[in-house]
Amino acid sequence: MTDTQRLIPARPTLEGLAEKWAHRWQEEETYAFDRSTERAGVYSIDTPPPTVSGSLHVGSVFSYTHTDLIARYQRMRGRSVFYPMGWDDNGLPTERRVQNYFGVRCDPAQPYDPSFEPTPGAKGEQVAVSRRNFIELCERLTAEDERAFEELWRLLGLSVDWNHQYTTIGSVARATAQRAFLRNLARGEAYLAEAPTLWDTTFGTAVAQAELEDRERPGAMHRLRFGAYTVDTTRPELLPACVAVVCHPSDKRYADAVGTTVRTPLFGVPVPILAHHLADPEKGTGLVMVCTFGDLTDVTWWRELALPARVVLGRDGRFLPSPPSDVDASRYAPYAGLTVPQARRATVAALRASGDLVGEPEPLRHKVKFYEKGELPLEIVTSRQWYIRNGGRDPALRATFQAYGNELSWLPEHMRHRYEHWVGGLTGDWLISRQRYFGVPFPLWYPIADDGTVRYDAPLLPEESALPVDPASDAPAGFTEAQRGRPGGFVADPDVMDTWATSSLTPQIAGGWERDPDLFGRVFPFDHRPQGHEIIRTWLFATVVRAHFEHGALPWRHAVINGWILDEDHKKISKTYGSAETPTDLLAQYGVDAVRYWAAQGRPGADLTYDEGQMRVGRRLATKLLNASKFVLGFGAPASDSVAAAVSEPLDRSMLTELSTVVSMATAAFDRYDHTSALEVTERFFWSFCDDYIELVKERAYNGDNSARTALRTGLDTLLRLFAPVLPFVTEEVWSWWRDGSVHRAAWPTTTSPGGDPAVLRLTAAALGQIRKAKSDRKLSMKAEVPRAEIRATAAELALVESALPDLKAAGRVAEVILIPAEHGSSVPPISLMVSCAL
Repeated sequence: MTDTQRLIPARPTLEGLAEKWAHRWQEEETYAFDRSTERAGVYSIDTPPPTVSGSLHVGSVFSYTHTDLIARYQRMRGRSVFYPMGWDDNGLPTERRVQNYFGVRCDPAQPYDPSFEPTPGAKGEQVAVSRRNFIELCERLTAEDERAFEELWRLLGLSVDWNHQYTTIGSVARATAQRAFLRNLARGEAYLAEAPTLWDTTFGTAVAQAELEDRERPGAMHRLRFGAYTVDTTRPELLPACVAVVCHPSDKRYADAVGTTVRTPLFGVPVPILAHHLADPEKGTGLVMVCTFGDLTDVTWWRELALPARVVLGRDGRFLPSPPSDVDASRYAPYAGLTVPQARRATVAALRASGDLVGEPEPLRHKVKFYEKGELPLEIVTSRQWYIRNGGRDPALRATFQAYGNELSWLPEHMRHRYEHWVGGLTGDWLISRQRYFGVPFPLWYPIADDGTVRYDAPLLPEESALPVDPASDAPAGFTEAQRGRPGGFVADPDVMDTWATSSLTPQIAGGWERDPDLFGRVFPFDHRPQGHEIIRTWLFATVVRAHFEHGALPWRHAVINGWILDEDHKKISKTYGSAETPTDLLAQYGVDAVRYWAAQGRPGADLTYDEGQMRVGRRLATKLLNASKFVLGFGAPASDSVAAAVSEPLDRSMLTELSTVVSMATAAFDRYDHTSALEVTERFFWSFCDDYIELVKERAYNGDNSARTALRTGLDTLLRLFAPVLPFVTEEVWSWWRDGSVHRAAWPTTTSPGGDPAVLRLTAAALGQIRKAKSDRKLSMKAEVPRAEIRATAAELALVESALPDLKAAGRVAEVILIPAEHGSSVPPISLMVSCAL
């Protein structure tokens, strides 16, 4: 028995392979990045940091597997792969999870309680805790979630270099985000402004344009009397905020009315009738009520028509206690403190009573803007916020970002249009401040004048060497903590950065910008940004914006966009999708390689149906690879290490030539990020290798033929490397039976053909298939002897079959084979071979 044969298990199994090899890879640092590699030899990946707010679902397994396939391929191609992992642990999802898990809510007015200990999973009313207590709970829960996520990623076989981890709330990320912001501020790319702001009353924070989504909701159109005119509106409750009525400039019905004034119903406030091109003369009466603010169009009219502001809604979504100065307080009083739905009902009742409601409200369904994570429609309130310029109000800057979209390589190409559509449709700059708690704080303070006025126009900034800072806990240089909140002292900026303001810096955070210049110079710009298409407008675009301002270049060369996982009704699977919510169950049931096999069926940009049937196919493939490998390696090592010298038989040369073509096709597919095609061509050849080639040559191999044994081992060696990116565990297991080191550090196979004709194998396999079919049709065993078989084909085809005739006769158990040339003109390319058997 050879050494190889002693290493082969008596009964190879898939069970336990993931745990075995995940531990071994960690122990041996198989995927460690070699930072001595020059930039040309590096392949760097800007890995998406998953949101740490609960369990992962099968959609995450799908998309992250795709990235790993490319990482493994590039590593085998000789590149030093920089494959870090981050955890997106700040922001609203984490805060909501902490609130629900611990039964708490943050109240900055509460004092810090160092002994506070919540009860996980507590039900009922949430307990108010200090900001510091709340942040400590966020940090505790995210640390637990990150450990669970890492365990799953390791089990899935992600070839991440776990020495390069970061969190978006960690000190490195905080310092990076604060440094980038301070530089944006110094160059005039960031600015503070008090302006109408999209506001989510659920979370009590401003939101950005990129975080909006339209949801269809029931509503009603109300026709109101404005003196001699009638105006249609879906928001009658905003009458006390009305500042104008507009019509289209070309609407002849109101040509004489433009420039005059009318009084608002119920409140009697005089407002002008003005013309603006955004009014639709075909909609309703053609007159529109302008309020501050009912929607984004109101903001446009307010700004472009230089209208006054009459603000009635507060940040809590309720009507303010007091009306605007020019609105009668007694008329406004019934609405003070009401929610929007309550005020709407009260207003409609009052309009009906006054006779200013024309007819009855007409029900309709219309699209209403929501924050993507919110539960109530957005309102627009005036607030002081931080912005970063993104071209929304600067055509020249917008053109720059559009040019970057053309420069970037997109996979698939059509995803470029989503980027272009988003950039072309920007209407304002990027709002980056949030009125929340668990996030990166803005690194600045504001001086307080002696009269108590806060000087927002003269912020106090820290030195970059002091970063990260927490202005709520740290005092600015030259001040003491005792001066906080006092005249002559300072106040901290109360807000934190939007999570995208940090995540947009993942190349800088992971790459060591300003922290590790040597590393940054080797990995930036990154080669690969994998992500979903739904966040092109947020993560991808924002990262381009930040890289442009800081580096004047794209942050990566290729954007590889994944699709979604769909259920049987073709709906996107989310964390609420029952059994698909727990990928650990799938990994245990089918094996990791089988789940990765299913994930690999999805091409970049294409949605994939959740299909456990494909996982069963993947498990069958992995099992077959184990068993076929045991069979091939069971013959022991061939007499010669030289493939060219040892492989002499036409059938063996034919197989290796066909395999060389497979290598070429798989390589080309991986180079264009088409892992699915690479797997398809490899898998198709593998089944032919097992079902046809092994069956044809096994008797010769049993008899010690060196050509057959060498070809079998060479074929297996190549197939293991071709399968390695998709099936990392089973290929590593087999590799360990007869090779040193890891298959994942082995070189990707090359296309060296021994000069055989691939048609030899195809024709001989086709003949064998027909012999088997003849036996099957007669319900005979495949081991049944065939006294005679006749093969009809073209002369050229017969010559190729004849070169492998001994193998065909042995595999088919045929005593005599008669070769009969086909009649002239009867050939049907590429194979006209017909076999008849005497049984």
